[in-house]
Amino acid sequence: MIYLAIGFPPAAKSCAYRMRETANQFIRAGWDVTVVTIAQESWERDSGIDLTLLDQVDPQVKVVELPLAREDLETDIRLFDEARALRPNQWAAQLRQRQTETFPEANFGEWRGALEQAVLDIHGEHTADLLLASCVPYVNLAAAWKLWEEARVPYAVDFRDGWSIDVIDGTEAFSPDSELGHWEQKILDHAVSLWVVNDPIAEHYRSRYPEFADRVHVVRNGYDADSSPGRVHRPDVESGLVFGYLGTVNFSAAHLETVLDAWRSAREQEPLLATARFEVRGHIGNGAGRGVTRHTEILKEAEPDGVHFGGPASKAEVAEIYARWDAMVLILIGGRYVTSGKVYEYMATGLPIVSAHVVEHDASNVLRGHPLWTGAVGLDVEALAQSFIQAAHLAVNTSDALHAEAMTHADQFTRESLMTTAVRELIDQLDLDKPASVSVRGAAALPEKSIVTGGPAS
Repeated sequence: MIYLAIGFPPAAKSCAYRMRETANQFIRAGWDVTVVTIAQESWERDSGIDLTLLDQVDPQVKVVELPLAREDLETDIRLFDEARALRPNQWAAQLRQRQTETFPEANFGEWRGALEQAVLDIHGEHTADLLLASCVPYVNLAAAWKLWEEARVPYAVDFRDGWSIDVIDGTEAFSPDSELGHWEQKILDHAVSLWVVNDPIAEHYRSRYPEFADRVHVVRNGYDADSSPGRVHRPDVESGLVFGYLGTVNFSAAHLETVLDAWRSAREQEPLLATARFEVRGHIGNGAGRGVTRHTEILKEAEPDGVHFGGPASKAEVAEIYARWDAMVLILIGGRYVTSGKVYEYMATGLPIVSAHVVEHDASNVLRGHPLWTGAVGLDVEALAQSFIQAAHLAVNTSDALHAEAMTHADQFTRESLMTTAVRELIDQLDLDKPASVSVRGAAALPEKSIVTGGPAS
């Protein structure tokens, strides 16, 4: 299998966990897997890297790193040409126009040629039985189509959050008769399968393409079992309760201020929270803006209220961090079309969960039935303050049995079990038991300076 997975470990992106488990499950099903992604240096200028993510990538997975990077994220002014240095806004507009000439996607459209050549070269060296394209970027679809056109290699698509649906606003992202619409229609007409992360997105695609409905599959993100503390929790009330948020800070500054206003109000009302702390961990911003956004200032200003920003956390630290907390704060953007991967991980801690998102959110569907969830009350400050207070009492008074029940509720969402089923079903759709067991040794003519790692030893 050729796996177009830009965001594969060690990229410090939430999609990396899904990609890693997908590749591993294909290996366990007896397949050879070649992952196509971009070089680590490219992620260092974007979202950053987490080398601990590589620890659980199956050693048989071969990774091809293409020398591609986003020009707009370059911060070394010595590398700026005259146009960018003197007229940055005009330069950015011209860059967007140029990027979309070959494929209609800003930032990534120009990668089309390199991606197409890479999959053709890999297939030429070792015949592929399947190509799986994970999006974003959507330019991966052009490479899937190229291999289909030239060699009729079956392909499947993992949209995750969808393309023609704006999952944040819950509106159509583009019309069927637009250039993007024609691309999506063409790709799905011939795709073996389409994966999305929740039922509302699946409903959108089944409605938009009724003839394709039976090929749309919900493959939830789930959580990695090793991210859970795996034990019941006993808070240290004398030292002060600790609430925590771990995840990318991708919500608005106003959203963060609402949550912190509610936290401040709850501390003023509830003695259990008077000495409590609220820890925020995760990446803020990307590129040159990493860590220097308004969010950072807001968190700094909230320190007198027991708020502490601890920066990003590596995958290897996650279970230990959760083990120190007494309650979770789930801050999410979007609504019914957004789930987030963190909701599953939060449930698996067995801790009380405060929901800081709109009421009609798919995370609410996932959390329903969790015995320590305080419910979805929207983004009203006083309603959220009451959720913080309720979570504090749950943290102190919940029995070991109820903690265990809360952790059990999450068992159905382990990433390994979800992806095992998804990969097996996709293989069955191909009507193949499995491809011949021949090791992938390398690509014949990958783009200059490509880096090939992993896989069986030569």
